[in-house]
Amino acid sequence: MTLCVDMMKSSGYAAMEQGSNLVPFSFERRSPGPNDVVIDIRYCGICHTDLNAIRNMFGSQTYPLVPGHEITGKVIAVGEKVTKLKVGDWAGVGPIVDSCGKCSHCEDNLEPYCLEGMTRTYGFPDRHGVMAYGGFSDNYVVDEHFSLALPAGLDPAGAAPLLCAGITTYSALRRAGIGPYDKVGIVGLGGLGHLAVKWAHAMGSQVAVFTTSPEKAEQAIQLGANEAIISKDEEAMARHKDSFDYILDTVSGAHDVNIYLDALKFEGTLCLVGMPETAPVVAPGLLAVGRRILTGSMIGGMAETQEMLDYAAEHDITSDIEVINIQQVNEAFERMEHGDVRYRFVIDMASR
Repeated sequence: MTLCVDMMKSSGYAAMEQGSNLVPFSFERRSPGPNDVVIDIRYCGICHTDLNAIRNMFGSQTYPLVPGHEITGKVIAVGEKVTKLKVGDWAGVGPIVDSCGKCSHCEDNLEPYCLEGMTRTYGFPDRHGVMAYGGFSDNYVVDEHFSLALPAGLDPAGAAPLLCAGITTYSALRRAGIGPYDKVGIVGLGGLGHLAVKWAHAMGSQVAVFTTSPEKAEQAIQLGANEAIISKDEEAMARHKDSFDYILDTVSGAHDVNIYLDALKFEGTLCLVGMPETAPVVAPGLLAVGRRILTGSMIGGMAETQEMLDYAAEHDITSDIEVINIQQVNEAFERMEHGDVRYRFVIDMASR
C-alpha cells in the first residue's frame, strides 16, 4: 500500500463521555508521513488503565475516547524512510507513541520518562496536533521508532499484553538486576502479576506469590512460582519476615504495603507497579530499621521493550489470555473489575 497524504479513515469503539459504555465510533487519524508505519490491528489487550481512562480517574482525559495500548497487527504500509519494518511484518504498539527525542532521558532510551512528556497512545493530542485514538479500532499510524517488531513464533494475541503488562513487570525486574540468587516476591496474580511470575522464574529466581486467594495460590505454582503465601494468614507472613531480596507489588486496588516491607531483608526493595486510586500509607519505621527501599516503576523505553519481546520469544513467554469479540468489550470491563479473567482479555479485532 502506498502512503496517502489525506487523513486516514478509521473506526473503532469509544467512550463518548466520562464513564459511559463503549459504542461504535468513526474518526480520522493523521496522515502517515515518511517515517511512519501503518498497522492493521489484529489484536488489542484490555488494560486496567483503559478503565481508569474511561472513568477519567486522573481528571485529564478527552472524549470521545478510544482506549487500547496493547496493540499487535500486520504492517500494511511504510513511509519511504522506514527501515525497521516492512509490509507484511507483525508489529506492535504499546502505551507510548512519541517523545521529544532530545532530552537526556530520551537520549538514554528512556522515552516514557521524557522530560517534555511522552505522547500516549490515546486520549490526548499528539505532537502533530491530532487527537490520538487507541487500539480498540481497525488501524494505527505510528512513527517507526515507537513501533515494535514481533519475533517469529511469538503468538500475536498472547503477545499483545506484553506491550504494557509485560514490559511494566519486565522493566522493574531487569532494573533491579534480578537473577538466580534472589528471593523474589510477587504481590497479586492478575494481568501484571502472572507475567511477573513468568519473568522471575525465567530469570532463575526463587519466586513466591503473595495472594489473598487459595485458588490463586494453586495457579501461582502452575505458572512457575516456588511457593504461594496467603497474605491474610498472619502466621504465614510471620514466617517470611526479613526474607525477601525484592518484592514486586502489582496490585491496583488499595491495600496494606507495610506487610510486604516487613517481609524484606536488610536493604531489600519493594517496587510498586500497580495504580491504586489512593496512595499507600507507609510506616516510616519499616523503611528506616531495615534500611529498606520503596520505589516505583512503569513501562520501559523502546529498546528495552524490544528486548523484552525477544526475551519472551526465547523463553516462550506470553500472557494467559481470554480472547473476546469487540462487541463483548463492555462486559469484559465489568468482569475485569471483579477479577473475573485469567488473566488478561484480548480483543480479536477481526470481529469488528
